[in-house]
Amino acid sequence: MPDWQSISQQVQTTSGTILATDTVHSVGGGCINTAYALTGHQNGTQQTFFIKTNISDGLSMFEAETEGLHALINSHSLRVPTPICSGIAGGDAYLLMEHITLQGTGDDAQLGSGLAAMHQTQCPQFGWHRHNTIGSTPQLNHQTDDWVTFWAGQRLGTQLELAGQNGAKRSLLSRGERLQMTLPAFFTDYQPVPSLLHGDLWSGNAAFDAQSQPVVFDPAVYFGDRETDLAMTELFGGFSSAFYAAYNAVWPLDTGYATRKTLYNLYHILNHFNLFGGGYESQAQSMIDRLLSECS
Repeated sequence: MPDWQSISQQVQTTSGTILATDTVHSVGGGCINTAYALTGHQNGTQQTFFIKTNISDGLSMFEAETEGLHALINSHSLRVPTPICSGIAGGDAYLLMEHITLQGTGDDAQLGSGLAAMHQTQCPQFGWHRHNTIGSTPQLNHQTDDWVTFWAGQRLGTQLELAGQNGAKRSLLSRGERLQMTLPAFFTDYQPVPSLLHGDLWSGNAAFDAQSQPVVFDPAVYFGDRETDLAMTELFGGFSSAFYAAYNAVWPLDTGYATRKTLYNLYHILNHFNLFGGGYESQAQSMIDRLLSECS
């Protein structure tokens, strides 16, 4: 159990927010951090806050998430929870942010058009000014002008290396390395631009507020091919047809996306193997085989 007295004292010192720690209750849904909701006062107004905690080594993860949330806020596209402060208190790392009451249904079309608007926030290079995490896995974001090199090394390469350490079959690793070398074949007629990405946009990281407006959270922000965000929305249940129609009305997807989405989702399936093991290995192998068949 976190040391609420220490956290409360530090939060008040760093942000002026006064927490009523006797109102704490646990919030489920995450597998990386422990989360709670609690009431407090900020600028004389009573509010509900959301706080994540982890071991002290998790502070850098929370600091990167804070910067990612601010990047999404500054895109003026979709609502995200506003971070308030982070730190270490009583041996625990924490991140305090705005609490948003969420519901599962709302304006899917606004979510799609808002994501397209987010992706229109761009910068000169792929990557980001700092590394962050995808789940609890370190995510490298060295900046570069070359998207194919970025994806081959800092996305597939990193996950394949971890997969080798986690006991993946040699056939998966060798064919994954072959796929890395053939990546240019997927980009002969398509040149992605560095778009601001949520980075971890599956259905569990998007919802709607009490006014049915879309909210996204738990990002793994960097600048990359916008197709990577769209691809992940098709994993683990997918989003509605209204979402995709609204996105394409703002910024239509290239026809090659139908193939590249498997390439982009391979990153997340490999990451799930590295985090959870199980059947994700065979799923990753099947995806690699499918992609290699496209190049033969």
